[in-house]
Amino acid sequence: MASDTPNPDQSAQDGASETQDAADEGPSLAIITQYTKDLSFENPLAPTSLASDEGQPHGDVSVKVKSRQIADKTYEVVLEFEVKATQGEAVAFIVELAYGGVFRIAGFEEPTLSLVTMVECPRILFPFARRIIADSVRDGGFAPLMLQPIDFLALYQQHHAAAGGNGGLPEEDAEATFGDGPVGDGTGDTRDDD
Repeated sequence: MASDTPNPDQSAQDGASETQDAADEGPSLAIITQYTKDLSFENPLAPTSLASDEGQPHGDVSVKVKSRQIADKTYEVVLEFEVKATQGEAVAFIVELAYGGVFRIAGFEEPTLSLVTMVECPRILFPFARRIIADSVRDGGFAPLMLQPIDFLALYQQHHAAAGGNGGLPEEDAEATFGDGPVGDGTGDTRDDD
């Protein structure tokens, strides 16, 4: 004999299911994995560069953000860094790093989706990339290079202003070069050269 009264356990399960469905439909950002895609450290004048009387190396830091959709609701975001440091006229070291992450991103429409992939995802990846660069420079015999935080929103806005606002996934990228400052003491100038 079937009962006309609702089962409290079934009502709770139905409520939980509806809540989960609503959460699935709302905006979400989750990191699936992150990885070093490419890493290169060159110390062309070692050991001479390590005993130089020229003081701390000075250099430029270039960063490029790339984003592409690799599957439904799945995006790869890659931060590409190039650090070129000099002592006088000679190259002290060069670091190149491509550090990526795969993100599950759902519930965002353009232009918010571009902001998530080009601003929020890079913010998540940046501390890990910075550590890899600092460790590489330290392991190369120099004081660790502590990159200052990067304003990825300003980088995104500069890119879109230069492109006339005509960016879009999946092949969107943005790039900036930061100023000539001391490298390796954590106080490098990170003002945009432009």
